[in-house]
Amino acid sequence: MSTITASDVNKLRKQTGAGMMDCKKALISASGNFDEAIDILRKQGQKVASKRADRDAAEGVVIAGVNNTRGIIISLNCETDFVAKNNDFILLAQSILEAALKSNITSNEELRSIDLEPELTIDEKILEQTGVIGEKLDVSIEIIQSEKVSFYIHPGNRLATIIGFENLNNLQVGKDIAMQVAAMNPIAIDRDSVSEEIINRELSIGKEQAREEGKPEAMLEKIALGRLNKFFKENTLLDQIFIKDNKISVRQYLSESDKDATITMFKRVALSN
Repeated sequence: MSTITASDVNKLRKQTGAGMMDCKKALISASGNFDEAIDILRKQGQKVASKRADRDAAEGVVIAGVNNTRGIIISLNCETDFVAKNNDFILLAQSILEAALKSNITSNEELRSIDLEPELTIDEKILEQTGVIGEKLDVSIEIIQSEKVSFYIHPGNRLATIIGFENLNNLQVGKDIAMQVAAMNPIAIDRDSVSEEIINRELSIGKEQAREEGKPEAMLEKIALGRLNKFFKENTLLDQIFIKDNKISVRQYLSESDKDATITMFKRVALSN
C-alpha cells in the first residue's frame, strides 16, 4: 500500500473541498491514486444525493452576469443558510456563472454538461460537492439575448435580474431599470405584454370585489376596468413609478434619459424569504 502523506491529503482537499479525514480515507481506499480518490468522493456524493433527494433546497446563492449580448442568472441552491453564506459555496456559484457565460448554452440540461474544471462537468462538480457539504444541491439558469444586457445583484446574493435593451446608449439607465425590476417585481414590460389570462382574471376579481362592496351591477365593468388600469400601473415595468424618482414612471425616465432605448425582455430570480 502506498504511503499517504499529509501533503497528499492536503492536495486532494484543495482540489475537491472535502474534509481532511474524507480525503485521507479516499486516498487510502484508492491506494494513493488521486483520480480514483476523486471518484470515491463523487460516489460518496451520489449516496448523499440519493438520501437527500426529497429535501427542500430553498436556500442558496443567486448571481448574474453579462457577456456581450447575453445575460445569465445562476441560482445555486442548498438546504441551509449556513452553507449559502460560506465563501467556498459563493465561489462555486461564481465559477459556474463564469463557465456559463463563456458557453453558448440555452438550457439547464446544457448547463450541467459543460466543463467546470478539466474533465469535470458542472453536474459532476455539483455531485462531488453534495458529498463534501452533505446537503442537497441544485443549480438552474435563466438566459436572455439582446443587443445590450444589464444586470443587478441585490446585496446578500438572494436576488438578481437581467434585462435586455435595443439602442441603449446610457449604461446607467440599464443598471437603474435592472434595479427597478429587482425592487418592484413587474410581471411584464407593459400592458400590451400582459397575457389575456391574467387580464381576464383581474377583471373577474375586480367585478367580484365591486359586487361584494354593493356597487350597482351596471357599474361593475367600468369599476373593474379602473382597477385593471391600477393593476397595470403597479405591475408592468414601464408603467410603474420609478424607484429613484416617485414623480415619474419608468417610461418617462427611459424617454428622458435615453429616448431611443427600448426594453426587449427581462428575468428576475429570487430565493423565497
